[in-house]
Amino acid sequence: MSLTLNILLWSFITPVIYTYVIYPFVTISLAKRVKEKDTTSSTLTPKVSILIAAHNEELVIESKIKSILLSNYPKEHIEILIGTDKCTDNTDEIIQRYTKSDITLKHVKFSKRSGKITIINSLIKDAIGEILILTDSNVIFTENTINALLKHFSDPKVGLVDSNMKNFGMKKTGISIPEKTYISVEGKLKYAEGKMWGSMMGPFGGCFAMRKNLYTKIPNNFLVDDFFLNMKVLENGYSCLNEPDAVVYEDVSNNLKAEFFRKTRISAGNFQNLSYFSNVLFKCNRLAFVFLSHKILRWLSPFLILLIGLTLCFTYEESILNLSLAIAYLILFGIVGLDLLLINLGLHFKPFRYLTHFISMNAALFIGFFKYLKGSKTSVWNRTERLQS
Repeated sequence: MSLTLNILLWSFITPVIYTYVIYPFVTISLAKRVKEKDTTSSTLTPKVSILIAAHNEELVIESKIKSILLSNYPKEHIEILIGTDKCTDNTDEIIQRYTKSDITLKHVKFSKRSGKITIINSLIKDAIGEILILTDSNVIFTENTINALLKHFSDPKVGLVDSNMKNFGMKKTGISIPEKTYISVEGKLKYAEGKMWGSMMGPFGGCFAMRKNLYTKIPNNFLVDDFFLNMKVLENGYSCLNEPDAVVYEDVSNNLKAEFFRKTRISAGNFQNLSYFSNVLFKCNRLAFVFLSHKILRWLSPFLILLIGLTLCFTYEESILNLSLAIAYLILFGIVGLDLLLINLGLHFKPFRYLTHFISMNAALFIGFFKYLKGSKTSVWNRTERLQS
């Protein structure tokens, strides 16, 4: 019995270590040995349609539009389509001031809350660009963002290109620093996956480009559209890449509670995608390997972490190693509990916050799974507060 339990214990521990440590380390290390493809000679300047779904974005929408207007990509090849989702602030008025700019800007008002996916599916019908750039209102372009994204499309095998997300607005009082660290590591891993296998596992969603003819209508009840589109492109036999030079800037979330609810919603969407694309695993190919290693095992990690704790309850007396693991497990959750208490007291200790971020991320996945089981009928969202203090 004890042997069986110990085998189970390590069958729960190994996938968590693999997906968070071994797979990223090995993939990033191997990618450094792969020669970069030369795209410097690309003179591709296709028509580009930039699609934005916005709800009450008066704090950031003007900066967003200005950043696009300042792009060094040919202005005559850019159009902007903005769908506003029943805004109750000054977002619509701000957008209207730019409808007569050098770049074609089309503004579509939705009279009732419709959700990002409904808006994007609708805007696609009017998009005339060969390349689509799907982007969020609070993600600010640099002058070179569009050029850097599009240079890869000179290769007919490339279907989707992700940007390089840089964060600003870090605060010592919340979770913005560990969130930035996590996003930075994820960016390196996504780049490595694209470089190694052409199978980047999902763009960050804030800004990515794709061929219009590869766009697949997203189910209206889906909560994570970027991963859905990425997987559809890969299923069609095209490559998905991350481009480090396509830099964009986004204010990072600092509020633990707000970020937790955002991740819970995303997690429910992750399980929607897992159900939808589960058939990929049975193909036993490169895509299945990356999907399992980077995404599926992470999505299952909260359940594995709980099973580790449960198994340790019955095996901690088996060996010094098991006892050490049990103590480490208790210390981990003890530190998170202490950090939450310190937050309420206005005290902040950076190393503790990384553990809190990791556990809260997995807790969001756990709750998101049950939200997925309850079902989702709409993609209407409550956006995260912008420019948090």
